[in-house]
Amino acid sequence: MRVFGMNYDTGFVSAGSTTHEPWDPEAVRRDLRVIRDELRCDAVRITGGVQDRLELAARYAAELGLEVWYCPFTNGLDRDGLMAFVLDGAERAERIRRTGASVVYLTGSEIAMFTDGFLPGRDLAERMALLTDPMRLREAVPRARDAVRDFLAEAVPAVRQRFGGPVAYASIPLEAVDWTAFDIIASDAGYRDASNAAAFPQSLAAATRQGKPYAATEFGCCTFRGAGEVAGSAEPVTYDHGTGHAEQLTPGLERDEEGQARYILDLLRDYEACGVDAAFVYTFANRHLPTTDDPERDFDLAARGIVRVLPDGSWTPKAAFHALAEYGRTRAGQAA
Repeated sequence: MRVFGMNYDTGFVSAGSTTHEPWDPEAVRRDLRVIRDELRCDAVRITGGVQDRLELAARYAAELGLEVWYCPFTNGLDRDGLMAFVLDGAERAERIRRTGASVVYLTGSEIAMFTDGFLPGRDLAERMALLTDPMRLREAVPRARDAVRDFLAEAVPAVRQRFGGPVAYASIPLEAVDWTAFDIIASDAGYRDASNAAAFPQSLAAATRQGKPYAATEFGCCTFRGAGEVAGSAEPVTYDHGTGHAEQLTPGLERDEEGQARYILDLLRDYEACGVDAAFVYTFANRHLPTTDDPERDFDLAARGIVRVLPDGSWTPKAAFHALAEYGRTRAGQAA
């Protein structure tokens, strides 16, 4: 496996706020240094829906010598707004690439789900509800696939006019992306759980035999006991629709940091065995899911972050952090 990477969220926009608050550039720089020096990652996938934050974090990562996967991850834009965002991002990513950095540009992430008008629904909550209604989802998928393909068919050539490095797209299966125009095949659906465990090795092997490098741009699990069995499902937490803040946990969750660590390492071994080119753990920190002293509001149980975010915004490592640090040290030693 060429790249051992980490996802880093600069702020997914929802309900007038983001999932990275407060935004502190110096804290971001420190986080990225930890990703390089303590986890020994080769690359970082910088995601988010605020362009200036994306660019700043990407510049910091490039200055540290990390390979940068610059990834707009927008929510609630229409098709034209998404196109403008993606093309603006391509220009910013190219400026970073021209400093000598290694940069991959992703032309969006899961746009069928997060862009207005691709799937039925006035907002993300209504589109997410489709996932629990198989009949409605089945009816909606063909139109969504057409919309995604039309968007990417226009976006990729325009991106290449602005960006000179490798181009990819962070996909989900329902989009059925045509990868002809891309340099890298990439999927945000790198999760193995009870629903797909039996077929996972064969599916992964097939994904890596398509003639282009394959990247698992997102994989991991939450921090509650049994999370690996439902790793591909939504987090067990509800949000206040007005503020976007976490509101209520599913009752009865038990902390299991060791289970999270085992799951991530198991997936990394699967990716290595099947010839995956790049794998990005999801994620470094879920700042919108902080821990608290109240077990019923310890939102970190529903977080996929490998660090536990404290109420003041600082963080402390989880078992997965330490396991990945050891994985990174071993991997670096083997490469030396």
